[in-house]
Amino acid sequence: MHIETRIPVLQGLTFDHALMWFSELNQRGILFHPDDDPAQIVTIATGKRTFSDIEISQARSVVDALFQELGDAVYEAAYPVFQRALGLQLDA
Repeated sequence: MHIETRIPVLQGLTFDHALMWFSELNQRGILFHPDDDPAQIVTIATGKRTFSDIEISQARSVVDALFQELGDAVYEAAYPVFQRALGLQLDA
């Protein structure tokens, strides 16, 4: 049985893999801050949870694995993706 999910597969546990994972979330329109619990994220227009139960589990698993391997560098990997998503110029 194949379950449809929007959470991208994490290809590895390096800084670049984390950066690509956050970038893919952004491209799919589901970017979230790594400190946020995916179960608590709602779509403003509908007031409903953004992620399905399986997506919540997958997102938590990826974020946990990234923090285990990279520690606070997870924030550094997500930073440029958030900057671009907000239309802000990246630091030089």
